[in-house]
Amino acid sequence: MTSRVARTISIQARKYASISASVSPNLSSHSTGPFQVFDREAKRIQRNLAALRDGGASSRTVDYLRTEIADRMMERLTDIKRKFSTIVDLGSGSGHFTKLLNPTYTQKSIMLDPSREMLHRDSDSEFQVQVDRIHADEEELLHILGRESQEAIVSCLSLHWVNDLPGVLIQVKEVLKPDGLFLGAMLGGDTLFELRTSLQLAEVDREGGISPHISPMTDSRDISSLLGRAGLTLLTVDVDEVKVNYPSMWELVDDLKSMGESNAIVGRRHFIHRDTLAAASAIYKELHGNEDGTIPATFQIIFMASFLCPS
Repeated sequence: MTSRVARTISIQARKYASISASVSPNLSSHSTGPFQVFDREAKRIQRNLAALRDGGASSRTVDYLRTEIADRMMERLTDIKRKFSTIVDLGSGSGHFTKLLNPTYTQKSIMLDPSREMLHRDSDSEFQVQVDRIHADEEELLHILGRESQEAIVSCLSLHWVNDLPGVLIQVKEVLKPDGLFLGAMLGGDTLFELRTSLQLAEVDREGGISPHISPMTDSRDISSLLGRAGLTLLTVDVDEVKVNYPSMWELVDDLKSMGESNAIVGRRHFIHRDTLAAASAIYKELHGNEDGTIPATFQIIFMASFLCPS
């Protein structure tokens, strides 16, 4: 079966909206974190290539995950009976969340993302509100926007690639005005556990050891603590799951590449033997496969919401 079939299964499993975007200014790509887990430059290149692949067609085909999460974030925003003059979309990608905004919530969105090609992927006509685009690293948020300058900041599936997550959350707090809103969604530690275990077992069997192929992700139990330490208050944290079925592991891996979600760990292994991958595919189907022959992929989503209390 082809990856097109895999994507059709995924899209039929849920209701999805379309998405888009574009860009402008400068990129500063160094991390402010003391310890580098992720190669931010490699990740930027991966996402640029994903946006350019097949003229952007492959990238659009795999929008289903981010669009689903953006829909769920939007449900949370509708519970907040307030209109913001501007909403910052941090790590916006091609604008999955901003695409859902309309003048009921804001007149303007500032989309900020380190991938120029992903940010520019779609046209202004896809949006219902005014959009400004800033080509910059999420880890430079305070430097770019300034202290106490924004009423609301949202982040839809980008923070799992940040090296200094506590530092970025502190910057979010510093950029928000008193009574400002932070609303976010990020991948949690149980994401793609099926793929992780299958690759590890295959490598032990075929090569006698394991290498990190799935990025380390934040445990949901740590998020409330990180938000509180950053000075964000009135916290709400909840965890959800999105399960997507694919014909096999090959379609899952191809979709992750088209999403720009390939491995970007510092010191990562750049090559996996074909027979190891074949073994992993068989193990995946044996351990986790569905009765209809498809395989599930679990994406754990941690949703965060906080209002910054006036001091």
